[in-house]
Amino acid sequence: MPKVLFLLLCFIGVLSSRCSGHDSNGRGDQPLAQINIYKTSLALDTSVNIHASPQVLGLKGEDTEWVDVAISNHKFTSNDWIGVFSPAKFDSSTCWPPKYPNKDRSPFLCSSPIKYTYMRNYPEYTKSGNVILKLQIINQRADVSFALFSGSLDQPVLLGVSNPVAFVNPKAPVYPRLALGKSWDEMTVTWTSGYNINEAVPFIEWSSMGLPARRSPAGTITFNRNSMCGDPARSMGWRDPGFFHTSFLKELWPNREYTYRLGHDLVNGSTIWSKNYTFVSSPFPGQDSLQRVIIFGDMGKGERDGSNEYNDYQPGSLNTTDQLIKDLKNIDIVFHIGDITYSNGYISQWDQFTAQVEPVASKVPYMIASGNHERDWPDTGSFYAGQDSGGECGVPAETMFYFPAENRAKFWYKADYGMFRFCVADSEHDWREGTEQYKFIEHCLATVDRKTQPWLIFIAHRVLGYSSNDWYGKEGTFEEPMGRESLQKLWQKYKVDIAFYGHVHNYERTCPIYQSQCVNGEKDHYSGTFQGTIHVVVGGAGSHLSPFSSLTPKWSLVQDYDYGFVKLTASDHSNLLFEYKKSSNGQVHDSFKISRDYRDVLACTHDSCEPTTSAS
Repeated sequence: MPKVLFLLLCFIGVLSSRCSGHDSNGRGDQPLAQINIYKTSLALDTSVNIHASPQVLGLKGEDTEWVDVAISNHKFTSNDWIGVFSPAKFDSSTCWPPKYPNKDRSPFLCSSPIKYTYMRNYPEYTKSGNVILKLQIINQRADVSFALFSGSLDQPVLLGVSNPVAFVNPKAPVYPRLALGKSWDEMTVTWTSGYNINEAVPFIEWSSMGLPARRSPAGTITFNRNSMCGDPARSMGWRDPGFFHTSFLKELWPNREYTYRLGHDLVNGSTIWSKNYTFVSSPFPGQDSLQRVIIFGDMGKGERDGSNEYNDYQPGSLNTTDQLIKDLKNIDIVFHIGDITYSNGYISQWDQFTAQVEPVASKVPYMIASGNHERDWPDTGSFYAGQDSGGECGVPAETMFYFPAENRAKFWYKADYGMFRFCVADSEHDWREGTEQYKFIEHCLATVDRKTQPWLIFIAHRVLGYSSNDWYGKEGTFEEPMGRESLQKLWQKYKVDIAFYGHVHNYERTCPIYQSQCVNGEKDHYSGTFQGTIHVVVGGAGSHLSPFSSLTPKWSLVQDYDYGFVKLTASDHSNLLFEYKKSSNGQVHDSFKISRDYRDVLACTHDSCEPTTSAS
């Protein structure tokens, strides 16, 4: 299908599931989008009392605290709800630009809360109007207040506001995110703070046992409201994101444990420090050692206090996160392959997500890929015309996480980790033959030395390979339109072991496949000559699940309508263990092994070698 026709069909809705992704951008997508904040009316009631304690948070260096919110309301109703606002002072002064549904009056509110919860979830409140809520608050560079509303989310009526609470240092450096650099002996550290470069100089102090301590400088960047492409990211969803600092730790010894901490030298001569963290540096490319990789997509975030989750938008997110934390000593690197936070234009949610994954991302490289909920927005260069990013158009993802791309707006890159080569594509930009991304993909696949890095992995967010998901089945494609047509010859020619996708919120594994035909009859052990690439959908890390088609193609070996993630374990150059684990309990639900020597990679099969002639 010509791209012009494809995009036209997107705009008129014929291919809505392809263009906007598996989710619409309606108000059901993001819990905060349920609130019609512009329609808020003011009805402050002196009989309503709300008190939050403690008023000063983080006295022991914590960046996450539980706050008691005591509420007393003698006129309580079953429709009451409480919103958490940061900054604590909220009024029409934050409105931008001045366009509202009702032109006769300016709204009293025009900034969304960072989260909220229904009071009907608390039996004590629905019986007496009195309750003490326990809500989790993270350090997001500003004070916090709690506001009680009556009426529906569509017609909010503000009844009362609590006293403000704040972290002792709201600007403190928080939520470090590790990522591989562009060379094997480099680790990058990105973190968030409230310090601009004119207030403090950011750096990393790091060391390893037996080596002298070093300091590495960090760069500082941010983005602003004008960086956003549309609403709600530009309007009710906007929140100052703070500043992002990235430091490059270079000339690391392979497989060595390092200790690091985040630092800011203030202009007054003092230094602000984070707590200490540790990581283990990457193995040398081709190094024969135990290497363990986690892969999943579409996780999103959850709230441990139960807020924002009334509609089960991302019910598996915390389970997946907690299983990774529980097994962290047996994990070396993580790939989160798109649909990262599902913030959908509500910028506060990026802080919430980085706080959630901090125990993982501060310890091992946390590599991301671009999905529709990060990138897609009309007329911004994305391949799809949907609005799934909520006006973010890739900016927060590209700014808040490091990835070793040549151009960060073009979200494709290669990553070498020991015996693995990962070729990470960007399904939200054109990947078809002749495009810039196609050339990158072929170069990434072609330049790996399989003698030293035998395990070749392809990654993309949307299913550019095979999926028997319901909407793909109804369309009869079992793939993203135009997905594999250009790429399957590359996977076959360069003998890609496994291709991973998210976007579809379930788990599915194919047989080794080429041109829609199984080329190997085995199910749990593959040995000898490469026959075809195994395609895996692993998009069930957290968001609401996607049903399968009523038709099950012959190439679909295993399906699971549940939450989970994949773990790859390379024990040496000849053996790779694949495990799909349940997020609920960490148990292995599906597994297989690949045993292959270098001579097997060199062997020709099914269009995997250049044509040869008999020269005389």
